[in-house]
Amino acid sequence: MSEGDVVRVVCRPQLAPGFELAGVTVDVALDGPGAAEVLRRLAAEPKNGIVLVDDVLHRALPDELRARLERQPRPLVTPFPAPAWDEAAEAEAYVLEILRQAIGYRVRPR
Repeated sequence: MSEGDVVRVVCRPQLAPGFELAGVTVDVALDGPGAAEVLRRLAAEPKNGIVLVDDVLHRALPDELRARLERQPRPLVTPFPAPAWDEAAEAEAYVLEILRQAIGYRVRPR
């Protein structure tokens, strides 16, 4: 990657805010066909150096498109694992721990 290359993220709507808070440009897709449309557009833009794709969406891409993206040198398209919460309580505990570390006080759940 060289200076001026752009990093993009393609993900489902629930993951977008975290990347946006980190300052990364996000393209939201609801499903495989939506992600395929976004990836075709991003692959045609030479400024894109790396495109990170939510693994759920990546698995839903047509095989032909995945193979074509793997063969072309730019952008580097790579899946990333989305967070997996087994239960809502796990997600809530995680957020509460982040808050405790940030403010130094344990917040009680509702």
